[in-house]
Amino acid sequence: MPIVYRAHAAALLIAVTLATLGRPVAAETLRLAFVGDIMLDGGPGHIVTNGGDPFAPVAPYLLNADLSVGNLECAITRVGHAVDKPYTFKGPVDSLPLLKKYFSVLSLANNHAADFGTLGFQDELALLSAHQIDWVGGGRNETEARAPYLVSKKGRLIAILAYNEFPPRSFAATQKKPGTAWLVEKDILSDIRRVKTTKNPDLVILYLHWGQELEPLPTGDQIELAHRLIDAGADVLIGSHPHVTQSIEWYHDKPIIYSLGNFVFDYFPWDPPLWTSYILQLEYSDGRRPNLVTVPIELDAAGLPRLSGATKPKN
Repeated sequence: MPIVYRAHAAALLIAVTLATLGRPVAAETLRLAFVGDIMLDGGPGHIVTNGGDPFAPVAPYLLNADLSVGNLECAITRVGHAVDKPYTFKGPVDSLPLLKKYFSVLSLANNHAADFGTLGFQDELALLSAHQIDWVGGGRNETEARAPYLVSKKGRLIAILAYNEFPPRSFAATQKKPGTAWLVEKDILSDIRRVKTTKNPDLVILYLHWGQELEPLPTGDQIELAHRLIDAGADVLIGSHPHVTQSIEWYHDKPIIYSLGNFVFDYFPWDPPLWTSYILQLEYSDGRRPNLVTVPIELDAAGLPRLSGATKPKN
């Protein structure tokens, strides 16, 4: 299920017609939208179970994108028991149709995906499959967890790879156990080489769950690793986990967004008085360097995203 290849009929027709010339040159602007951590326990979960839609206030920015990507920072399961760790998050099954509506693909590469154990994680994969929700960064074994999500949009083939480095390491998939893709540099380099060699995508996007919580800047080690991953062939690097936004860097005309912060996340008594974040929009036209736009948001008392300031939704 995580390896997905879709193409519009028109793109397929062009590809067949110009097969001897290789993949056709994309003419239309490609619009991508990325958000940070989506945690559907607590306040957001209560909204969903009472018939609400936590994504409605920012819906245009997700629905108008050709591809929308977020990090599912909770377990969604009907079985299993909470594992022994400081925080465990479980979202309602009722949220699955909403996730399907708003997101093209969800990353499972994080430190809460298996909060309800292996049985809970396996059930989550079954539920995502049943609702035709695509995912990346997790799977029934390590091979599946490290597999790329592949999709064709506007004449461009996009590959997304996702990895987590935050404990517990027990959540990591092995060849005999379901779980998430663990962030190991040599594995990422191998996966980038493999997808570029076998699929020749136009864009390789990395979604990494990494970094230090509540810190406004990435570490030096993160910056160095990000540069090596871009040098290896990645075109975009997206980060999550710190709960706050961090810096944006252009490296060889490739964007590195070190942390997108929280997108849907309940408040705890020791949290900052207001979670702020943004929706990241990348637009690719003729050039390789995308146009980058950040749409500021803030999370209301229930942990739901609202547009900040005078920002208005697009038509």
